[in-house]
Amino acid sequence: LRWRDIPWPMVAPPSKSEDLVNGAIANFVLSPTHSQSKSPKERIREALLRWHPDRFESRWLPKCAEKDREEIKTGVGFVVRCLNELM
Repeated sequence: LRWRDIPWPMVAPPSKSEDLVNGAIANFVLSPTHSQSKSPKERIREALLRWHPDRFESRWLPKCAEKDREEIKTGVGFVVRCLNELM
């Protein structure tokens, strides 16, 4: 997997970790068209479970291209911090 293969939680896919933006992640996760049957809190919780660094690093990081791994770890950390702030 490469950076561009990761389904980052934003409408417009970022090209690097610096392109990840709190507001864009919040807008994506809390969008009224995203998981309409779930409360905002449930959506954030599910996203936190999906993006949890330990889970991500053990399951997906070994499948990532070596040259993209550090950038992906940085991106995952940013997404989790944003989701924690939303919670």
